Amino acid sequence: MTNPDSSNNAAPPFDPLWLDEAGAGLDEQGLELLGKAAQWVRTPLAGIRASTGEPIIDHCAGVARILAQLGTDAQTRASSLLAVLPEHQPASSSAANRDPLLKAFGSDVMSLVLGTRALLRLGHLAGKASESAALGTEQKEMQRKMLLAMAADLRIVLMRLASRLQSLRWFASSRTECPKAFARETFTLYTPLANRLGIWQVKWEMEDLAFRFLEPQTYKAIAGKLEEKRVEREAFISAAVLNMQATLKEANIQAEVSGRPKHIYSIWNKMRNKGLEFNQLFDLRALRIIVNDERACYGVLALAHSLWTPMSDEFDDYISRPKPNGYRSLHTVVTDQAGRPFEIQIRTREMHEFAEYGMAAHWRYKEAGRQGGEVAARSAYDQKIAWMRQLLAWEKDHPATGASGQAGDVAAAAAAGLAKAQQGAGAGQGQMSEGNLHAAQSGTEKPPRRQEEFIYVLTPQARVVELPVGATPVDFAYRLHTDLGHRCRGARVDGQMVPLQTRLATGQTVDIISAKSGGPSRDWLNPQLGFLASQRSRAKVRAWFNAIELQQRIAQGQNMVENELRRLGKTAINLEQLAQQLEFARADDLYVAVAKEEFSLRQIDYLLTGRARPGEADTDAEAEARIYASGSANVARTGKSGVLVVGVDALMTQLARCCRPAPPDTIAGFVTRGRGVSIHRSDCSAYAALAVRHPERLIDVDWGDTGEALYPIDISIHAPERPNLLRDLSEVFAKLRLKVVGVNTHSRRSLAHMVFTIEVKSGEQISRALAALNELSGVQAARQ
Repeated sequence: MTNPDSSNNAAPPFDPLWLDEAGAGLDEQGLELLGKAAQWVRTPLAGIRASTGEPIIDHCAGVARILAQLGTDAQTRASSLLAVLPEHQPASSSAANRDPLLKAFGSDVMSLVLGTRALLRLGHLAGKASESAALGTEQKEMQRKMLLAMAADLRIVLMRLASRLQSLRWFASSRTECPKAFARETFTLYTPLANRLGIWQVKWEMEDLAFRFLEPQTYKAIAGKLEEKRVEREAFISAAVLNMQATLKEANIQAEVSGRPKHIYSIWNKMRNKGLEFNQLFDLRALRIIVNDERACYGVLALAHSLWTPMSDEFDDYISRPKPNGYRSLHTVVTDQAGRPFEIQIRTREMHEFAEYGMAAHWRYKEAGRQGGEVAARSAYDQKIAWMRQLLAWEKDHPATGASGQAGDVAAAAAAGLAKAQQGAGAGQGQMSEGNLHAAQSGTEKPPRRQEEFIYVLTPQARVVELPVGATPVDFAYRLHTDLGHRCRGARVDGQMVPLQTRLATGQTVDIISAKSGGPSRDWLNPQLGFLASQRSRAKVRAWFNAIELQQRIAQGQNMVENELRRLGKTAINLEQLAQQLEFARADDLYVAVAKEEFSLRQIDYLLTGRARPGEADTDAEAEARIYASGSANVARTGKSGVLVVGVDALMTQLARCCRPAPPDTIAGFVTRGRGVSIHRSDCSAYAALAVRHPERLIDVDWGDTGEALYPIDISIHAPERPNLLRDLSEVFAKLRLKVVGVNTHSRRSLAHMVFTIEVKSGEQISRALAALNELSGVQAARQ
């Protein structure tokens, strides 16, 4: 809005003639409400002009007339007047100033006013969008979805459509030049929405007017080719409808007959898309006939061909041969006595419902082109569109109720139907039940709150972003760019700093505050903290930590390989070639395998020195050395393993590292070559393999006097990563007075895997340690 224009002293347009037009169809109570709203805004709106230049008071008066033609209720028409009051007037959103309007008109009108104001603010933000974003197909669809999502009440959408149509009418009547951007926005945002809602009379008039401003020369050329005026064409359709109705009545066929002329923009669009000349168009005028069954369809076709002359090349039977999207109907083109062609569509009520509300809906193939008709209208957004169109059609069939002064009738019915659609009922297939209608009209049943699948928020540049319900600023950052999500440290929502766990709502503007470098926090992956609602965002955070873990493994493995090469005196070797010789694609793959202990460094020793490869059949000594070469260091220091070999005195024994036996484990012995007897636990898999290959070298053993000998054993622990986890585990061992001689730990997907090597005297100490570890908070499993 601009400042009041003091030079404009014209009288307000709220005269008795306007009240008759704007109040058409309302009862006495509705007329009183509308008149009260007109009186309320008469003075505050005097002299104020809209951003288009149109006097605001004339604009809202015209919007009320359009809403009356749509059959809306009194609350909607009154709200269209009150919603344009200046911000400092009683319709302000602050609580102190809102009371007078609330007391005067009630909560229903107040809700409509505030909802309309929210959409107006959204329109101003969308106007700031860059030209590239505004022209993007995805952004156009996002804006339409956000407009619907912000409109908690269907009537708010109707008010916005009526307001845009009134502005276009004013540009045409006042001969004021319409901005190109304004006309383009009409095509990209408002006419598709009117089309999807099935408000044809608004759609075609907005298209014609916007087309007139964008392509004035083309518009005039097509208009000149039409030999008759629009009024005359409409009169032709009316005469054809009456003629058809009379013929059907004589034949005792029940049918609904309707028709409308094709408007100028639609004519141009069809000529452009199909490459036709003007004289090749046969559907400038059309009739639609809806009957009860398929047999009646063909009977009506025969009657139509008896009334008018059919064009043999212009007949399509989509009933016996449906379109790929399931569309079914009879299409024929006939000519009257003057040779004027027009199209007739014949279908059953079921076919019509499917075409209008199902996946073959009119807007699908009109907007999406050839492929559009094959897309199923299954999402909540499509279900909402289908339900709104059904509701509008119901209002047209029940004008008394749709235009009554009873507050909330339409809103309650819409909310109930939308909730039903969200619960999985086929919104395009079913109708509003009679019970729901009665409940909505009587107000005895509170309409359930509708559930959305997505929200729509704005970037500071007014780009619309679709997010799942419950999304946070962190989800928003990851939706824009993965790197921005990693560096997200704060957020402003509508200019105010908010916590990163804040749930966003449709229509909000979000600005991300990011660091120059850095990464996400592991807390973001904790669902209880509520940082992320999107699975896509969680996947990106996990991918970041997996990449960091991979780099750590690469560095660890590279260090281990380089140390081995230094030990062998082979530091000048090309690591990439070494990896390929070891059957790895890259050196990094070798490093990871070494760090994860999936590849033994002894393979490098074998490759470079030519020593026998471990595990071959003729190298049992090497295999045995690998299994138990580094037996327990502490037992080696004492010289006493505490194991007795049955029937043999003073035979050297050593504990196998593969299974680390300790009293009172059941044990078995295996005679090695030059290394004495290796002692295994009876259930050791390595011992079982050796026993199969060399059963003659097995020997019975048992525990003797172990004395003060300490036995190293491995305890494996799995737990989610958290701060101070290692400290808490170490405290458990310290309290039990168990010495930790080795720790090996690594993490994957936020889960820590640790192996502690501790010294014990007996199995009793092992049992106490495992019990204490499993009782520790967060530990998933601790086992030997």
